[in-house]
Amino acid sequence: MTSSRPRLAALDGLRFLAAAAVVLYHFTGRTSSAWGEGQADRLGGVGRWTGYGSLGPELFFVISGFVILMTAWGRPTAHVVASRIARLYPAYWVAVLATGALLLVVWPEGKAVTPEQVLVNLTMFQSALGVDHVDGVYWTLWTELRFYLLLGVLSLVGITRARVVGVALAWPWAALLAEHAGATGLASLLIADYAPLFAAGMALFVLVEDRRSGDRRRLPWLAVGMNTVLAVALVVPSRAAVLERTTGYAPSTVLLGIAVVGCVAAVAVVVLTRVRRWEHPGLVALGALTYPLYLVHEYWGLAVIRALSDHVPAAAALGAALALVTAMAWAVHRYVEVPCGPRFRRATLAALERPRAAVLDRVMRGPRLVEAMA
Repeated sequence: MTSSRPRLAALDGLRFLAAAAVVLYHFTGRTSSAWGEGQADRLGGVGRWTGYGSLGPELFFVISGFVILMTAWGRPTAHVVASRIARLYPAYWVAVLATGALLLVVWPEGKAVTPEQVLVNLTMFQSALGVDHVDGVYWTLWTELRFYLLLGVLSLVGITRARVVGVALAWPWAALLAEHAGATGLASLLIADYAPLFAAGMALFVLVEDRRSGDRRRLPWLAVGMNTVLAVALVVPSRAAVLERTTGYAPSTVLLGIAVVGCVAAVAVVVLTRVRRWEHPGLVALGALTYPLYLVHEYWGLAVIRALSDHVPAAAALGAALALVTAMAWAVHRYVEVPCGPRFRRATLAALERPRAAVLDRVMRGPRLVEAMA
């Protein structure tokens, strides 16, 4: 099967909706000192509803399960690794430095960070090193990195339909078994809390491929359904506790469950129905803004709200924050991702392929040396 596939514009739009939901949750749902006293009253209690936007990362994970598998299908492992590194790091480095500068110099009241913490965060491995995130949203990147690692292993073994379906069915249960057995390191590596969401996205990709090839669809659909149920069981209790603590509202577990199911269902609708044929440059443009918006929005937006909230209506402060972070996201995409991404991908690919080329050269040099000595 070819690895060259048309871009799904509707999936770009869905990614942006996920990011926008997280932004609204951080700005209006979660209790923040940026609003001062009486946040709930100033915002008309909207946080009761925008709190459900905290499930944006869960939607991201389902999309990642689909998109990263689509990216890796039929491609050499080195190309997959290079594309993912080039996709993640340039915008991330800018975001870490920008947020670090904000919190160290401009608005230290926003969050206590240190220069050393900022430097460690540039690796994206701060969780593994026991260092706090400069910005809490980075937790999802560590989760994504572990998924990339697992998919990289699968790529080395060889990505086939049967293996992908087998992984989608077995991986979440293996992760849960490790967790219940007390093997916390293995459970963390296997992403026990969120494995069903990635696995559901992977199974949806197989269903897209099956529609083209006419293969059997029962097991992939079983993987989608099973992982959706597991995701509800894992996400709803923990997210309900988080939202009650961070928003002051007790969310409906029924609505949370519906929202988790909706994350999988939304991706299924986009990739399996006529919606996948939607083509609009506006959706692609929104998709391009998603990652940088997610990275830069939280503390820069809250800093604007803190500066304006005592002087203008709440809607005006919120609008100014949204305008700033959207402009920052556009700038990061236009001046960092567009020019740097391809160059970084080529450089990374060259670095990954250089050792292999050296090994091949040594292998080929042996016969030549024998001939010369003969």
